Amino acid sequence: MSVLVFADSSDGKIKKSAFELVSYGNKIAEQLGSEMTVVTVNNNDSAELYTYGASKVVNVVCGDFSEFNAKGYASAIAAVANNQGANVVVIDSGADGLYLAPLVAVEMNAAYASNVVSDLISTTPFVVKRKAFSNKAFSNTEIKTENKVIGLAKNSFGMVENPVDGSTENFDYSIEGGLGVTTEKVERATGQVTIADADVVVSAGRGLKGPENWGMVEELADVLGAATACSKPVSDLGWRPHSEHVGQTGKPVATNLYIAIGISGAIQHLAGVNASKVKVVINTDPEAPFFKAADYGIVGDAFEVVPKLIDKLKAFKQA
Repeated sequence: MSVLVFADSSDGKIKKSAFELVSYGNKIAEQLGSEMTVVTVNNNDSAELYTYGASKVVNVVCGDFSEFNAKGYASAIAAVANNQGANVVVIDSGADGLYLAPLVAVEMNAAYASNVVSDLISTTPFVVKRKAFSNKAFSNTEIKTENKVIGLAKNSFGMVENPVDGSTENFDYSIEGGLGVTTEKVERATGQVTIADADVVVSAGRGLKGPENWGMVEELADVLGAATACSKPVSDLGWRPHSEHVGQTGKPVATNLYIAIGISGAIQHLAGVNASKVKVVINTDPEAPFFKAADYGIVGDAFEVVPKLIDKLKAFKQA
């Protein structure tokens, strides 16, 4: 029962989230007494994958994949799994992964378990531990099909360095008749930490009163090396791009630190950020629902608190 891990990339560079997947794939391959293979798409450099134990990398070369395309990627991953004799496929549970993994499962006639948070509870039967009920509980789920697709929740396993002398082989792939769909990038952030790769996210809501006040949010994020995000009402108002909307109806986040500024904490927002390890809230309303979910809270005006926080952090970094 060999393991295939999909390591996603952007502009030919492996995404940070892939290193956790490779670490996880190594662990469950060890539990199963099998081997792990990593699959990439149009990747230019596998060196960092070797650092995390990817001794064998199969790189799909396909001219049709100029951008991420879930349907096409699913077909390619299934083809590599068949070629390598792999019947356990590991994919992340990010926005693209949640779209991609079910399609891979269909291609492989496999069962799919999303939001898995640990290595295998049992190999016989095959049981995984998953987050359930909007991250409020856990479920031990048995997968009975021969082929299996696992969606690993972000920051649930961690990155484990395990340097090896790896090798990469190309897998030429083409789709007969083309993809049948057109992908268009409408918004794309460059030169910034993305929400998907961030360990820290600084998010803000309508408490900032307008888009003209977002400078201090961006400055705080810059000091922390964080990504910026926002609540749904903010993106709906057009203050910030929809790509920054986090929550159950936006992008779910599971960061090491999540800072919420001027966000009251609607249930949909809390459900989407609840998996973050440490949550800090800054709000003028002591009765804001977010305080009940927060690890740390500051009752105060963001326009007074955030600039002071930035100054303290800059002084700390310079000390």
